[in-house]
Amino acid sequence: MNELALKYGCNPNQAKARIYMANGAELPIEVLNGRPGYINFLDAFNSWQLVKELKEATGLPAAASFKHVSPAGAAVGLPMSDTLKKIYYVDDLELSPLANAYARARGADRMSSYGDFVALSDVCDVQTAKMLQREVSDGVIAPGYTEEALAVLKSKRKGTYNVIKIDPNYVPELTERKQVFGITFEQDRNEAKITETLLANRPTVNKEIPESAARDLLISLIVLKYTQSNSVCYVKDGQAIGIGAGQQSRVHCTRLAGNKADIWWLRQNPKVLALPFKDSIRRPERDNTIDVYISDDYEDVLADGIWENFFTEKPEPLTRAEKKAWLAELKDVALGSDAFFPFGDNIERAHRSGVQYIAQAGGSIRDDNVIETCDKYGIAMAFTGLRLFHH
Repeated sequence: MNELALKYGCNPNQAKARIYMANGAELPIEVLNGRPGYINFLDAFNSWQLVKELKEATGLPAAASFKHVSPAGAAVGLPMSDTLKKIYYVDDLELSPLANAYARARGADRMSSYGDFVALSDVCDVQTAKMLQREVSDGVIAPGYTEEALAVLKSKRKGTYNVIKIDPNYVPELTERKQVFGITFEQDRNEAKITETLLANRPTVNKEIPESAARDLLISLIVLKYTQSNSVCYVKDGQAIGIGAGQQSRVHCTRLAGNKADIWWLRQNPKVLALPFKDSIRRPERDNTIDVYISDDYEDVLADGIWENFFTEKPEPLTRAEKKAWLAELKDVALGSDAFFPFGDNIERAHRSGVQYIAQAGGSIRDDNVIETCDKYGIAMAFTGLRLFHH
């Protein structure tokens, strides 16, 4: 099959849409269920590249959760703590390494992952399929599916869930093209390899980057390679915990992603874990309620006449002092940036979210200020010399 008609383009009014191979070759994908649209395939092909590179870099199963052509989350299949299993709503499931990867990829920023497109580096097993079955998701791409997993996925969303199989051996042409306003752009594909050699140049006083932190820095850089620029990515224990994408200002990226990392950590606070939700409150509504509860707008869910909609009894608020004390315990976070940090204010913000390791391109006229700010907090930083803009 050389071409495939799509449900529609970016929007339903763009009714005529397709994907095809301009060189006459066969498409490297097969739609096993559903009818994917234009944005579905943009998410699918970007996310597949990301998880494929994560698997190659770490040797571990990998998963990504994509929305609007940027990752909401990405992770490798490392074991989870009981606390993470609880806040990701998987403490009742048997988890394979691949299922672990997707639980972590989706769980870190569940608000952004709502209605995601999923990429899996390995053949989808039934444990991962059962997790997908109960989440709000648009579709999945993987190199294959077990018979049992495919049956589970075909039953999702009244039989319309998008299931795409991709040839894991497919290699695209080295030249890529796209049109904007009827004008064709052409460039070399970004074939830059993300390896530990990128972490060799360490201009900071602290040059110690342990193996686990190096892995997390590589994960952050691979995530950024497929994230709309400007972008930064906070990673801890093999999973992205905060991604800032598509901002014109880099410090706004750093703040956005840092706020997401803070929310991830605050969700693990004992007070949040003990919130007395009514049994009738579903997971997406719990996520939204928790998001408000840990914010400065907590009265929106705790005011009299409102809290009764969510809880069996009125919870005490998580005070600003309690949040500050809890956030001070977040440590050993890795941070990647798709280009250089122009000022030390990025480092100041990153430090507040537990960042102790950084990988960024370097090359700013204010590199000295950035290095000085890292040294102020004992942060180890690597200059990769590699920009990773993605549009």
